[in-house]
Amino acid sequence: MLLKAVILGTIIAITFAVPLNQPFSGHFTYYNDAGYGACGHQINANTEHLVAVSHEWFTSANPNNDPLCKYCVKVNYKGKSIKVPIKDKCPGCARDHMDLSLPAFKELANPSVGNAYGATFTFVSC
Repeated sequence: MLLKAVILGTIIAITFAVPLNQPFSGHFTYYNDAGYGACGHQINANTEHLVAVSHEWFTSANPNNDPLCKYCVKVNYKGKSIKVPIKDKCPGCARDHMDLSLPAFKELANPSVGNAYGATFTFVSC
């Protein structure tokens, strides 16, 4: 029985592993919260470059210890590209939706766009 639990846990971990260097399509919005991000550090999404990724990408019971917090997301949008560290979790985002900090969003699009469709995301080493 213990062996079955270990095997099942391994399969689940592999299934939800971060797909490093594998681009996927999606869209992004922006936010400007300040305080502690899901990765356990102080953030200010109004002044620093960062990304909050979907809660669906987090695999650890304690997000502060999640392996995802060690990575960045490369965002390509309309010929522009940025790389931002994952520092927070977006509770309302689907897997293909990233919530960029305001300064990061501004590097790719005017905030008046609101929801930028047609982006490509890639989880990468920072």
